[in-house]
Amino acid sequence: MVHDTARPAPTPHAPPARALLPLLVPAVVVGVVASLVLLGVSAVAERLQEVLWTDLPDALGVGRYSVLWMLVMLTATGVLVGLVVWKAPGHAGPDPATLGLDARVMAPRVLPGLLVATVLMLAGGPSLGPENPIIAVNVGLAFWLGGRLLPRMPGALWPALAESATIGALFGTPVAAALVISEALAGRRLRGPLWDSLFGPLAAAAAGALTTALVARPTFDLRLPGFSRPGWGDLLASLVVASLAAALGMIAVYAFPAVHGAFQRLRHPLLALPVGGLVLGLLAAVGGHLTLFKGLDEVGELARDPGGWSGGQFLTMAVVKLAALLVAASCGFRGGRIFPSVFIGTAFGLAAHALVPGVDPSVGVASGVLGMLLAVTRQGWVSLFTAAVLVASPAILALLCFASLPAWLLVTGRPQMQLRDDGRPVL
Repeated sequence: MVHDTARPAPTPHAPPARALLPLLVPAVVVGVVASLVLLGVSAVAERLQEVLWTDLPDALGVGRYSVLWMLVMLTATGVLVGLVVWKAPGHAGPDPATLGLDARVMAPRVLPGLLVATVLMLAGGPSLGPENPIIAVNVGLAFWLGGRLLPRMPGALWPALAESATIGALFGTPVAAALVISEALAGRRLRGPLWDSLFGPLAAAAAGALTTALVARPTFDLRLPGFSRPGWGDLLASLVVASLAAALGMIAVYAFPAVHGAFQRLRHPLLALPVGGLVLGLLAAVGGHLTLFKGLDEVGELARDPGGWSGGQFLTMAVVKLAALLVAASCGFRGGRIFPSVFIGTAFGLAAHALVPGVDPSVGVASGVLGMLLAVTRQGWVSLFTAAVLVASPAILALLCFASLPAWLLVTGRPQMQLRDDGRPVL
Protein backbone atom coordinates (compact mmCIF):
# COMPACT_ATOMS: atom_id res chain seq x y z
CA MET A 1 0.00 0.00 0.00
CA VAL A 2 2.64 2.54 1.03
CA HIS A 3 5.74 2.68 -1.12
CA ASP A 4 9.22 3.78 -0.21
CA THR A 5 8.77 6.74 -2.52
CA ALA A 6 5.88 8.08 -0.43
CA ARG A 7 8.12 10.94 0.67
CA PRO A 8 10.57 13.03 -1.32
CA ALA A 9 14.18 11.90 -1.15
CA PRO A 10 16.17 14.45 0.86
CA THR A 11 19.16 16.11 -0.69
CA PRO A 12 22.50 14.82 0.66
CA HIS A 13 22.77 17.45 3.40
CA ALA A 14 19.11 18.35 3.92
CA PRO A 15 17.72 17.55 7.39
CA PRO A 16 14.74 15.14 7.36
CA ALA A 17 12.36 17.86 8.53
CA ARG A 18 13.06 19.91 5.41
CA ALA A 19 12.28 16.89 3.24
CA LEU A 20 9.07 16.05 5.09
CA LEU A 21 7.63 19.53 5.46
CA PRO A 22 6.55 19.86 1.79
CA LEU A 23 4.28 16.83 2.29
CA LEU A 24 2.11 18.55 4.86
CA VAL A 25 -0.10 20.74 2.67
CA PRO A 26 -0.69 18.13 -0.07
CA ALA A 27 -1.50 15.55 2.61
CA VAL A 28 -4.03 17.78 4.33
CA VAL A 29 -5.70 18.69 1.02
CA VAL A 30 -5.91 15.05 -0.03
CA GLY A 31 -7.34 14.16 3.38
CA VAL A 32 -10.08 16.77 3.21
CA VAL A 33 -11.03 15.92 -0.38
CA ALA A 34 -11.03 12.16 0.31
CA SER A 35 -13.37 12.65 3.27
CA LEU A 36 -15.71 14.89 1.27
CA VAL A 37 -15.89 12.32 -1.54
CA LEU A 38 -16.80 9.62 0.98
CA LEU A 39 -19.38 11.81 2.70
CA GLY A 40 -20.87 12.91 -0.62
CA VAL A 41 -21.23 9.37 -1.92
CA SER A 42 -22.72 8.24 1.40
CA ALA A 43 -25.22 11.11 1.46
CA VAL A 44 -26.41 10.46 -2.10
CA ALA A 45 -26.68 6.71 -1.43
CA GLU A 46 -28.64 7.26 1.80
CA ARG A 47 -31.12 9.56 0.07
CA LEU A 48 -31.55 7.11 -2.80
CA GLN A 49 -31.99 4.27 -0.31
CA GLU A 50 -34.76 6.23 1.38
CA VAL A 51 -36.51 6.70 -1.96
CA LEU A 52 -36.16 3.06 -2.99
CA TRP A 53 -36.96 1.41 0.32
CA THR A 54 -39.41 3.91 1.91
CA ASP A 55 -40.97 6.41 -0.50
CA LEU A 56 -41.46 4.07 -3.46
CA PRO A 57 -42.97 1.06 -1.65
CA ASP A 58 -45.21 3.36 0.39
CA ALA A 59 -46.46 5.00 -2.79
CA LEU A 60 -47.14 1.58 -4.35
CA GLY A 61 -48.75 0.17 -1.22
CA VAL A 62 -46.12 -2.58 -0.92
CA GLY A 63 -44.44 -3.62 2.31
CA ARG A 64 -41.07 -1.92 2.62
CA TYR A 65 -39.22 -5.13 3.43
CA SER A 66 -41.68 -7.67 2.12
CA VAL A 67 -40.18 -10.67 0.35
CA LEU A 68 -41.60 -9.42 -2.95
CA TRP A 69 -40.06 -5.97 -2.61
CA MET A 70 -36.66 -7.32 -1.54
CA LEU A 71 -36.59 -9.64 -4.56
CA VAL A 72 -37.63 -6.85 -6.92
CA MET A 73 -35.23 -4.25 -5.53
CA LEU A 74 -32.14 -6.46 -5.39
CA THR A 75 -32.73 -7.88 -8.85
CA ALA A 76 -33.35 -4.37 -10.22
CA THR A 77 -30.16 -3.18 -8.53
CA GLY A 78 -28.31 -5.96 -10.31
CA VAL A 79 -29.78 -4.84 -13.64
CA LEU A 80 -28.84 -1.18 -13.08
CA VAL A 81 -25.32 -1.92 -11.88
CA GLY A 82 -24.94 -4.41 -14.74
CA LEU A 83 -25.84 -1.68 -17.23
CA VAL A 84 -23.24 0.64 -15.71
CA VAL A 85 -20.55 -2.05 -15.73
CA TRP A 86 -21.42 -2.93 -19.33
CA LYS A 87 -21.68 0.57 -20.82
CA ALA A 88 -19.60 2.91 -18.64
CA PRO A 89 -16.08 3.80 -19.83
CA GLY A 90 -13.66 1.35 -18.29
CA HIS A 91 -16.56 -0.86 -17.13
CA ALA A 92 -16.58 0.74 -13.65
CA GLY A 93 -13.10 -0.57 -12.91
CA PRO A 94 -11.60 -4.06 -12.74
CA ASP A 95 -13.31 -7.09 -11.27
CA PRO A 96 -13.85 -6.16 -7.58
CA ALA A 97 -13.00 -9.71 -6.52
CA THR A 98 -9.39 -8.94 -7.48
CA LEU A 99 -9.14 -5.77 -5.37
CA GLY A 100 -8.21 -5.12 -1.75
CA LEU A 101 -7.59 -1.95 0.23
CA ASP A 102 -4.45 -1.27 -1.84
CA ALA A 103 -6.25 0.17 -4.84
CA ARG A 104 -4.89 0.30 -8.37
CA VAL A 105 -4.60 3.68 -10.06
CA MET A 106 -7.48 3.95 -12.53
CA ALA A 107 -7.82 6.38 -15.41
CA PRO A 108 -10.04 9.40 -14.67
CA ARG A 109 -12.63 8.30 -17.26
CA VAL A 110 -13.29 5.13 -15.23
CA LEU A 111 -14.12 6.90 -11.98
CA PRO A 112 -17.63 8.30 -12.79
CA GLY A 113 -18.91 4.83 -13.68
CA LEU A 114 -17.37 3.39 -10.51
CA LEU A 115 -19.05 6.11 -8.42
CA VAL A 116 -22.45 5.46 -10.00
CA ALA A 117 -22.12 1.69 -9.53
CA THR A 118 -21.13 2.23 -5.88
CA VAL A 119 -24.06 4.54 -5.13
CA LEU A 120 -26.52 2.10 -6.72
CA MET A 121 -25.03 -0.79 -4.77
CA LEU A 122 -25.12 1.03 -1.42
CA ALA A 123 -28.71 2.15 -1.94
CA GLY A 124 -30.01 -1.07 -3.46
CA GLY A 125 -29.18 -3.43 -0.60
CA PRO A 126 -26.28 -5.78 -1.57
CA SER A 127 -24.07 -6.77 1.36
CA LEU A 128 -20.95 -4.74 0.62
CA GLY A 129 -19.42 -1.59 2.07
CA PRO A 130 -18.06 1.55 0.40
CA GLU A 131 -14.40 1.16 1.36
CA ASN A 132 -12.78 -0.45 -1.70
CA PRO A 133 -14.44 1.65 -4.44
CA ILE A 134 -14.10 4.92 -2.51
CA ILE A 135 -10.41 4.24 -1.92
CA ALA A 136 -10.04 3.52 -5.65
CA VAL A 137 -11.82 6.74 -6.62
CA ASN A 138 -9.75 8.84 -4.23
CA VAL A 139 -6.52 7.20 -5.40
CA GLY A 140 -7.40 7.93 -9.02
CA LEU A 141 -8.31 11.55 -8.30
CA ALA A 142 -5.23 12.18 -6.17
CA PHE A 143 -2.87 10.60 -8.70
CA TRP A 144 -4.38 12.52 -11.62
CA LEU A 145 -4.73 15.94 -9.99
CA GLY A 146 -1.60 15.71 -7.84
CA GLY A 147 0.57 14.74 -10.80
CA ARG A 148 -0.60 17.79 -12.70
CA LEU A 149 -0.57 20.35 -9.91
CA LEU A 150 2.66 19.18 -8.24
CA PRO A 151 4.59 17.25 -10.89
CA ARG A 152 7.83 17.30 -8.90
CA MET A 153 6.33 15.13 -6.16
CA PRO A 154 6.94 11.36 -6.53
CA GLY A 155 4.09 9.59 -8.27
CA ALA A 156 3.79 6.95 -5.51
CA LEU A 157 3.04 9.71 -2.99
CA TRP A 158 -0.52 10.27 -4.16
CA PRO A 159 -1.90 6.72 -3.81
CA ALA A 160 -0.32 6.45 -0.36
CA LEU A 161 -1.92 9.72 0.78
CA ALA A 162 -5.31 8.90 -0.74
CA GLU A 163 -5.50 5.40 0.73
CA SER A 164 -4.53 6.64 4.18
CA ALA A 165 -6.91 9.59 3.99
CA THR A 166 -9.84 7.40 3.00
CA ILE A 167 -9.19 4.85 5.73
CA GLY A 168 -8.99 7.67 8.27
CA ALA A 169 -12.24 9.11 6.96
CA LEU A 170 -14.00 5.73 6.96
CA PHE A 171 -13.17 4.98 10.60
CA GLY A 172 -13.25 8.57 11.85
CA THR A 173 -9.73 8.26 13.29
CA PRO A 174 -6.20 8.29 11.82
CA VAL A 175 -5.20 5.43 14.13
CA ALA A 176 -6.73 2.86 11.77
CA ALA A 177 -4.75 4.25 8.83
CA ALA A 178 -1.53 4.38 10.86
CA LEU A 179 -1.95 0.72 11.80
CA VAL A 180 -2.61 -0.32 8.19
CA ILE A 181 0.38 1.69 6.96
CA SER A 182 2.63 0.17 9.61
CA GLU A 183 1.49 -3.31 8.58
CA ALA A 184 2.16 -2.51 4.93
CA LEU A 185 5.65 -1.26 5.76
CA ALA A 186 6.53 -4.26 7.92
CA GLY A 187 9.45 -6.19 6.50
CA ARG A 188 10.47 -3.44 4.06
CA ARG A 189 13.84 -1.84 4.18
CA LEU A 190 13.00 1.75 5.01
CA ARG A 191 15.25 4.70 4.18
CA GLY A 192 14.93 6.21 7.61
CA PRO A 193 12.81 6.09 10.78
CA LEU A 194 9.32 4.59 10.50
CA TRP A 195 7.72 7.90 11.43
CA ASP A 196 9.40 9.57 8.46
CA SER A 197 7.53 7.16 6.19
CA LEU A 198 4.32 7.65 8.19
CA PHE A 199 4.50 11.44 8.21
CA GLY A 200 2.61 12.24 5.00
CA PRO A 201 0.06 9.38 5.12
CA LEU A 202 -0.66 10.04 8.79
CA ALA A 203 -1.25 13.74 8.08
CA ALA A 204 -3.65 12.79 5.29
CA ALA A 205 -5.43 10.29 7.53
CA ALA A 206 -5.74 12.84 10.32
CA ALA A 207 -7.19 15.43 7.93
CA GLY A 208 -9.64 12.89 6.53
CA ALA A 209 -10.71 11.70 9.96
CA LEU A 210 -11.11 15.24 11.32
CA THR A 211 -13.17 16.33 8.31
CA THR A 212 -15.46 13.34 8.76
CA ALA A 213 -15.76 13.99 12.50
CA LEU A 214 -16.62 17.67 12.00
CA VAL A 215 -19.16 17.06 9.24
CA ALA A 216 -20.80 13.74 10.14
CA ARG A 217 -19.78 12.91 13.75
CA PRO A 218 -19.56 9.14 13.19
CA THR A 219 -19.19 6.63 16.00
CA PHE A 220 -18.46 2.90 16.04
CA ASP A 221 -19.26 2.47 19.74
CA LEU A 222 -22.24 0.08 19.91
CA ARG A 223 -22.99 1.11 23.52
CA LEU A 224 -23.12 -2.47 24.68
CA PRO A 225 -23.35 -3.22 28.41
CA GLY A 226 -20.26 -1.96 30.20
CA PHE A 227 -17.22 -4.22 30.42
CA SER A 228 -14.69 -3.27 33.05
CA ARG A 229 -12.72 -6.20 34.43
CA PRO A 230 -12.01 -9.40 32.48
CA GLY A 231 -12.14 -12.77 34.18
CA TRP A 232 -10.95 -16.23 33.28
CA GLY A 233 -14.32 -17.02 31.74
CA ASP A 234 -14.05 -13.96 29.52
CA LEU A 235 -10.62 -15.08 28.32
CA LEU A 236 -11.93 -18.52 27.43
CA ALA A 237 -14.98 -17.04 25.70
CA SER A 238 -12.87 -14.66 23.62
CA LEU A 239 -10.53 -17.45 22.52
CA VAL A 240 -13.38 -19.76 21.51
CA VAL A 241 -15.63 -17.16 19.84
CA ALA A 242 -12.82 -15.54 17.82
CA SER A 243 -11.56 -18.93 16.63
CA LEU A 244 -15.04 -20.17 15.66
CA ALA A 245 -15.79 -16.89 13.86
CA ALA A 246 -12.51 -17.17 11.95
CA ALA A 247 -13.34 -20.75 10.99
CA LEU A 248 -16.79 -19.68 9.79
CA GLY A 249 -15.24 -16.89 7.72
CA MET A 250 -12.77 -19.30 6.15
CA ILE A 251 -15.67 -21.36 4.78
CA ALA A 252 -16.63 -18.35 2.64
CA VAL A 253 -12.99 -17.71 1.75
CA TYR A 254 -12.54 -21.25 0.42
CA ALA A 255 -15.88 -21.03 -1.45
CA PHE A 256 -15.00 -17.68 -3.02
CA PRO A 257 -13.12 -18.92 -6.13
CA ALA A 258 -15.86 -21.45 -6.97
CA VAL A 259 -18.74 -19.00 -6.52
CA HIS A 260 -16.87 -16.30 -8.45
CA GLY A 261 -16.13 -18.80 -11.22
CA ALA A 262 -19.82 -19.73 -11.46
CA PHE A 263 -20.81 -16.10 -12.01
CA GLN A 264 -17.94 -15.59 -14.45
CA ARG A 265 -19.33 -18.38 -16.60
CA LEU A 266 -22.40 -16.21 -17.22
CA ARG A 267 -19.95 -14.05 -19.25
CA HIS A 268 -21.90 -10.79 -19.17
CA PRO A 269 -22.59 -8.27 -16.38
CA LEU A 270 -26.25 -8.03 -17.44
CA LEU A 271 -26.56 -11.71 -16.61
CA ALA A 272 -24.22 -12.10 -13.63
CA LEU A 273 -25.35 -9.06 -11.65
CA PRO A 274 -29.14 -9.55 -11.96
CA VAL A 275 -28.75 -13.24 -11.09
CA GLY A 276 -26.60 -12.22 -8.14
CA GLY A 277 -29.24 -9.69 -7.09
CA LEU A 278 -31.95 -12.34 -7.28
CA VAL A 279 -29.91 -14.69 -5.08
CA LEU A 280 -29.34 -11.85 -2.61
CA GLY A 281 -33.10 -11.23 -2.52
CA LEU A 282 -33.72 -14.89 -1.73
CA LEU A 283 -31.13 -14.78 1.04
CA ALA A 284 -32.74 -11.64 2.48
CA ALA A 285 -36.06 -13.48 2.53
CA VAL A 286 -34.41 -16.06 4.82
CA GLY A 287 -32.34 -13.74 6.99
CA GLY A 288 -34.64 -10.71 7.13
CA HIS A 289 -34.08 -7.09 6.19
CA LEU A 290 -31.28 -6.63 8.74
CA THR A 291 -29.04 -8.73 6.50
CA LEU A 292 -29.32 -6.13 3.71
CA PHE A 293 -27.00 -3.19 2.96
CA LYS A 294 -23.46 -2.61 4.19
CA GLY A 295 -24.48 -3.53 7.74
CA LEU A 296 -23.24 -0.66 9.91
CA ASP A 297 -26.66 0.78 10.82
CA GLU A 298 -28.03 -2.74 11.19
CA VAL A 299 -25.23 -3.62 13.63
CA GLY A 300 -26.41 -0.75 15.83
CA GLU A 301 -29.94 -2.16 15.78
CA LEU A 302 -28.70 -5.57 16.88
CA ALA A 303 -26.58 -4.10 19.66
CA ARG A 304 -29.42 -1.98 21.05
CA ASP A 305 -31.24 -5.16 22.08
CA PRO A 306 -28.83 -8.09 22.58
CA GLY A 307 -31.68 -10.13 24.04
CA GLY A 308 -34.14 -9.32 21.29
CA TRP A 309 -33.39 -12.40 19.20
CA SER A 310 -32.71 -16.03 20.01
CA GLY A 311 -29.34 -17.66 19.51
CA GLY A 312 -30.68 -19.46 16.45
CA GLN A 313 -31.91 -16.19 14.93
CA PHE A 314 -28.58 -14.45 15.50
CA LEU A 315 -26.74 -17.41 14.01
CA THR A 316 -29.08 -17.46 11.00
CA MET A 317 -28.42 -13.77 10.36
CA ALA A 318 -24.66 -14.32 10.60
CA VAL A 319 -24.70 -17.23 8.14
CA VAL A 320 -27.09 -15.50 5.70
CA LYS A 321 -25.06 -12.29 5.78
CA LEU A 322 -21.87 -14.24 5.14
CA ALA A 323 -23.52 -15.97 2.17
CA ALA A 324 -24.77 -12.58 0.93
CA LEU A 325 -21.27 -11.13 1.22
CA LEU A 326 -19.89 -14.08 -0.73
CA VAL A 327 -22.45 -13.69 -3.53
CA ALA A 328 -22.23 -9.89 -3.74
CA ALA A 329 -18.42 -9.97 -3.86
CA SER A 330 -18.46 -12.73 -6.50
CA CYS A 331 -21.05 -11.51 -9.00
CA GLY A 332 -19.55 -8.08 -9.69
CA PHE A 333 -21.12 -5.54 -7.33
CA ARG A 334 -18.61 -2.78 -6.55
CA GLY A 335 -17.94 -2.72 -2.82
CA GLY A 336 -15.75 -3.74 0.10
CA ARG A 337 -15.95 -6.54 2.64
CA ILE A 338 -15.09 -4.89 5.96
CA PHE A 339 -18.47 -3.46 7.01
CA PRO A 340 -20.51 -6.61 6.20
CA SER A 341 -17.93 -8.64 8.11
CA VAL A 342 -18.54 -6.43 11.15
CA PHE A 343 -22.25 -7.32 11.00
CA ILE A 344 -21.46 -11.03 10.64
CA GLY A 345 -19.06 -11.00 13.58
CA THR A 346 -21.51 -9.02 15.72
CA ALA A 347 -24.39 -11.39 15.00
CA PHE A 348 -22.12 -14.38 15.66
CA GLY A 349 -20.92 -12.92 18.97
CA LEU A 350 -24.47 -12.17 20.09
CA ALA A 351 -25.45 -15.71 19.12
CA ALA A 352 -22.72 -16.96 21.45
CA HIS A 353 -24.11 -14.77 24.24
CA ALA A 354 -27.66 -15.98 23.62
CA LEU A 355 -26.65 -19.65 23.54
CA VAL A 356 -24.22 -19.40 26.48
CA PRO A 357 -25.42 -16.60 28.80
CA GLY A 358 -22.06 -16.63 30.58
CA VAL A 359 -20.48 -15.06 27.48
CA ASP A 360 -20.50 -11.32 28.04
CA PRO A 361 -22.16 -9.62 25.03
CA SER A 362 -19.27 -7.16 24.69
CA VAL A 363 -16.74 -9.99 24.70
CA GLY A 364 -18.83 -11.99 22.25
CA VAL A 365 -19.24 -9.12 19.80
CA ALA A 366 -15.62 -7.94 19.90
CA SER A 367 -14.26 -11.49 19.57
CA GLY A 368 -16.69 -12.42 16.79
CA VAL A 369 -15.80 -9.32 14.79
CA LEU A 370 -12.08 -9.93 15.35
CA GLY A 371 -12.21 -13.50 14.08
CA MET A 372 -14.41 -12.73 11.09
CA LEU A 373 -12.30 -9.77 9.96
CA LEU A 374 -9.09 -11.77 10.30
CA ALA A 375 -10.52 -14.43 7.99
CA VAL A 376 -12.06 -12.09 5.42
CA THR A 377 -9.54 -9.23 5.28
CA ARG A 378 -6.31 -10.81 6.58
CA GLN A 379 -5.55 -7.34 8.01
CA GLY A 380 -4.44 -7.97 11.59
CA TRP A 381 -4.33 -4.39 12.83
CA VAL A 382 -7.59 -3.36 11.16
CA SER A 383 -9.30 -6.42 12.65
CA LEU A 384 -8.01 -5.74 16.15
CA PHE A 385 -8.72 -2.01 15.96
CA THR A 386 -12.27 -2.41 14.62
CA ALA A 387 -13.18 -5.04 17.21
CA ALA A 388 -11.85 -2.83 20.01
CA VAL A 389 -13.63 0.39 19.00
CA LEU A 390 -17.01 -1.34 18.81
CA VAL A 391 -16.87 -1.90 22.55
CA ALA A 392 -14.83 1.19 23.50
CA SER A 393 -13.46 -0.41 26.67
CA PRO A 394 -9.71 -0.50 27.39
CA ALA A 395 -10.22 -3.73 29.32
CA ILE A 396 -11.19 -5.57 26.15
CA LEU A 397 -7.84 -5.02 24.44
CA ALA A 398 -5.87 -7.61 26.39
CA LEU A 399 -8.54 -10.23 25.71
CA LEU A 400 -8.57 -9.43 22.00
CA CYS A 401 -4.79 -9.66 21.74
CA PHE A 402 -4.92 -13.16 23.21
CA ALA A 403 -7.96 -14.11 21.11
CA SER A 404 -6.22 -13.00 17.92
CA LEU A 405 -3.47 -15.60 18.36
CA PRO A 406 -5.42 -18.86 17.76
CA ALA A 407 -7.63 -17.10 15.21
CA TRP A 408 -4.57 -15.96 13.29
CA LEU A 409 -3.13 -19.47 13.32
CA LEU A 410 -6.35 -20.64 11.65
CA VAL A 411 -6.12 -18.12 8.79
CA THR A 412 -2.45 -17.42 8.15
CA GLY A 413 -0.88 -19.07 5.13
CA ARG A 414 -4.29 -19.93 3.70
CA PRO A 415 -6.13 -18.37 0.72
CA GLN A 416 -7.49 -14.85 1.09
CA MET A 417 -10.89 -13.53 0.05
CA GLN A 418 -9.26 -11.89 -2.93
CA LEU A 419 -8.48 -13.34 -6.34
CA ARG A 420 -5.76 -12.85 -8.92
CA ASP A 421 -6.73 -11.76 -12.42
CA ASP A 422 -6.70 -15.41 -13.52
CA GLY A 423 -9.21 -16.38 -10.81
CA ARG A 424 -6.75 -18.08 -8.44
CA PRO A 425 -6.93 -17.00 -4.77
CA VAL A 426 -4.30 -14.66 -3.35
CA LEU A 427 -2.21 -16.50 -0.75
